[in-house]
Amino acid sequence: MTNGYDAAALLEAADALLEDAIVLRRAIHRFPEQGLHLPRTQSAVLEAISSLPLDISVGRELTSVVADLQGTRGDGPTILLRGDMDALPMSEDADVEFRSEVADGMHACGHDSHTAMLAAAARLLSDFRDSFAGRVRFMFQPGEEGYHGARYMIDEGVLEGVDSVFALHVTPNAPSGVIATKAGPIMAAANVIHITVTGQGGHASSPYLANDPMPVAAEIVTALQVFTTRRISTFDPVVITITKIRGGTTNNVIPEVVHLEGTLRSVSEGSRAKALVGIERVVHHIAAAHEMSAEFTHVVGYPVVVNDSPFAGFTRDTAARLFGDRNAVTMPAPVMGAEDFSYLLNERPGAFAYLGVCPPGESPAHAHGCHSNRMVMDEQAMRNGIAMYAGIALDYLAKNAGSTR
Repeated sequence: MTNGYDAAALLEAADALLEDAIVLRRAIHRFPEQGLHLPRTQSAVLEAISSLPLDISVGRELTSVVADLQGTRGDGPTILLRGDMDALPMSEDADVEFRSEVADGMHACGHDSHTAMLAAAARLLSDFRDSFAGRVRFMFQPGEEGYHGARYMIDEGVLEGVDSVFALHVTPNAPSGVIATKAGPIMAAANVIHITVTGQGGHASSPYLANDPMPVAAEIVTALQVFTTRRISTFDPVVITITKIRGGTTNNVIPEVVHLEGTLRSVSEGSRAKALVGIERVVHHIAAAHEMSAEFTHVVGYPVVVNDSPFAGFTRDTAARLFGDRNAVTMPAPVMGAEDFSYLLNERPGAFAYLGVCPPGESPAHAHGCHSNRMVMDEQAMRNGIAMYAGIALDYLAKNAGSTR
C-alpha cells in the first residue's frame, strides 16, 4: 500500500469501469453538442453519476455539472478534476459505427472521452472514498472550443474552496496509454486575426486602371511568415497562420476589398505582444507600399496554459507509479494549440497532461490528430485516463493531508 491505495487495485478498478465508459463516450459521440449549452450531454452526465455519493449542482448560465466527493477520513484539501464536454462545428468522416448523427457536428477533439473518463473516475473514487480525507471536485465543462466555458464556470464559483486543479486531454499523436506533460508553458495563447486590404476595383483585363488588393493580400501572408521567423525568437516562438482569404465576386472583376483571417499562437505574453505589434506594422506598410489601405484587428483568446512546476513533476510521478516510467513522458516543448484550462491554472496551481490514444496499427506521427474530420482513438487507453484522474486525486490528497485553502 502507498499513499492510501494500491496501484494494482486502482488499475483493476479502472479496467472494470472501462466498458461502461466506452458506452457513455459513444453515446455522447453520436449526438455532439457545441458551445455553452449542451443539454443532452449534461443529461447523460447526470444520469451516469446520479447513484454516486456526490453533492451535485448545475450551472446557471451554461449547462455545466459540478460534483463534489467528500472523503470519509475527514477534512482536507480539495482537488478539482476537469473534463470538457463540447464538440466542434464540422462533419465527421471517420469510419466508426457510432459516428455523429448531427450534421456539422463532431467530437473531433476527444471531449466525449474526457467526459466519459471523468464520470468513470467519479465512480471509482466513490468506491475509494474511505481511503482519503479531503474532497474531489468533478468539473464537467461546456464551451471549451472557443466559448470560454472555464471562465464562465469560475464566475459561477467552481474554484471556491479548491486548492489545486488537474485535467487530461487525449491525443492520437502519442502512443496509446502514455501520459505526457511538462513544467511551465504546455499550450499556447491564441488570438484571432482579421485583416482587410482595400484597393480599387476594376476590370480584370486592365489592372493598371485599378489597384488590385489580391496580390497585396498574398504578399502580406508571405511577409508574415518571414516576420515570424526573423523577428521573433525561436526560443519564445509564435505561429501565425492565415486560414481564410475572401475577396472577389467573379472571374473578370478585380475586387476593391480582400479579407484575411487567421490565428496567432504564442507561449508567452511577451512574444504575443511583440507579434501583434509586428503584424500591424507589416500589414500597414505593405499596403502603403502599394498605395492601398489596410486594417488589422484581433480578438484576444485563451491565455498560455502554464503548468505549476512542482505539480507537473508530481503528475509524472503518479503516472510512473501507475503505468511505469516508459509511459510517463516529459514533453520537450509546448503544443501550439490553445485551451481554456489556462484560466484555472492562472488561479490555482495544477497541471494539464496528455493521454496518448493512437489507434492500434497506426503511427502516432501519421495518425489523424485532434480537429481532423477522420480523428479516431484507441478507446482501451481510456482505462489509463480513468486511473490517472483517480490516482492524481488520491496522491494529491494523501500528500497534502491537513492543508486546506
